[in-house]
Amino acid sequence: MEQAWLWFGVAGLIVVLELASGTFYLLMVALGVAAGGIAALLRADGPLQWVVAAVVAGVAVWLLRRSRFGQRRIKVDASADPNTNLDIGQRLHVDEWRPDGQTRATYRGAEWDVELMPGETPDAGWFVIREVRGSRLYVAHVTV
Repeated sequence: MEQAWLWFGVAGLIVVLELASGTFYLLMVALGVAAGGIAALLRADGPLQWVVAAVVAGVAVWLLRRSRFGQRRIKVDASADPNTNLDIGQRLHVDEWRPDGQTRATYRGAEWDVELMPGETPDAGWFVIREVRGSRLYVAHVTV
């Protein structure tokens, strides 16, 4: 019985560490340690308790890794991500361009530096914002 409390105490400590780390992996290890405690309550011998803990923790980590919570997220550049910056995809009217492909334009009531995306022609008209870097808008022609 005393051995079971030791297992559960370690599992609780791992859960506390999990709260500090912010991942689910230590929680899966805590499940394995708790399973070792249950094996101790069922009066399994010491090596079997360790085997049960290791197997349950390993399976739990494997299942977590295969779930959507264990998938690595691809980092997206915030300057071109419409989910991060709501200006991406908005329209902007440009009256004239300087020869270097830059201009100043009014957008949302303020003057912004505007630059053409590579491969775009400096014609007057409507443009769509593709990227925002600092106070500079990078635009492309509106495609219908």
